[in-house]
Amino acid sequence: MMKDKKCKICRRLSIKLFLKGERCLSPKCAMIKRPYSPGQKSKKRRGNVSEYGKELKEKQKLKNWYNLSEKQFRNYVKDILEKGSKVENAGDALLRRLEGRFDNVVFQIGFAVSRPKARQIISHGFFLLNGRKVNIPSCQLKKGDKISLQAEARKKISFQNLSTLLKKHKAPSWIKLDADKLEAEIIGEPNLEEMTPPAEISSIFEFYSK
Repeated sequence: MMKDKKCKICRRLSIKLFLKGERCLSPKCAMIKRPYSPGQKSKKRRGNVSEYGKELKEKQKLKNWYNLSEKQFRNYVKDILEKGSKVENAGDALLRRLEGRFDNVVFQIGFAVSRPKARQIISHGFFLLNGRKVNIPSCQLKKGDKISLQAEARKKISFQNLSTLLKKHKAPSWIKLDADKLEAEIIGEPNLEEMTPPAEISSIFEFYSK
């Protein structure tokens, strides 16, 4: 049921958000089998969408891309809007904040196949941040922070082949990964040039400014 719910999000927004990890890369992906909105027949086209509808859709894309609740996402945007002129580029600031979340970093490192999965395993207390157990997915990471998999977690079947898989994984340039030790370190700020946001960021700020 949860699988169908996540697939419907992608179909409704007409974009692949990779909420199911490897399944999204396979022929089983709902966006390949049924590339139209839930409840909509494949050949039926939608009518014209209002400006508000377009902005709402862009907001939904980025919110679901990072696996956030409406309250969480709104707080990120509102915080940046309130800072106003203190923020050089609101869009870049938002993306850096979202990229710096603990769950996103765990996903980018390759410790999890999707952001929802990263959130789950962090909540279970499987990771150490700077040597201390942290189970808060929204924790904001900064340069110098070190992430490692707990000793007990390494014994679990789901992590036993992780080192081998990580050697084939390319982490972003701002994260230094040690596949053998199952450790990583934040060595800089998120590099926006390496990113391809699934949404038009300016539309999101327009949506919340009204």
